[in-house]
Formats: sequence, structure tokens, C-alpha cells
Amino acid sequence: MWTVVYIAPNKKQAEKLQQALSQEGLLVKLRNIGLPNGNDNGSVEILVPESEVDEALEIINTI
Repeated sequence: MWTVVYIAPNKKQAEKLQQALSQEGLLVKLRNIGLPNGNDNGSVEILVPESEVDEALEIINTI
């Protein structure tokens, strides 16, 4: 099951965190919050598998 570990304020920050987590070997998904409206300014959820939540949070907290 995928779990939200962070909500980024925009797509650019979400992709930065996704890259950092992926480099550490974690599986990462991004999911836009709200209706898709074609811009990159909406909030984005960062999700990882439930078994990787603790590791993901440690990485996010050091960024």
C-alpha cells in the first residue's frame, strides 16, 4: 500500500524530493491534489510504499 509522506507546495519541489528519495533506492509516486488543471502550481502528494515510510521521512527531514 502506498502512503503519503509529504505534501509539496508545487510540482518542482515534489520532483526534487522524488529524485532525492529515488537516489536512495526508494520507490516514489507523485499525485496531484485537487482537479488537474494543467498548471504546475498545485500541491503534490509524495507517496512511498508503507514499508519505506520511516526511511523516506528520515531522508526528507535531512533535505
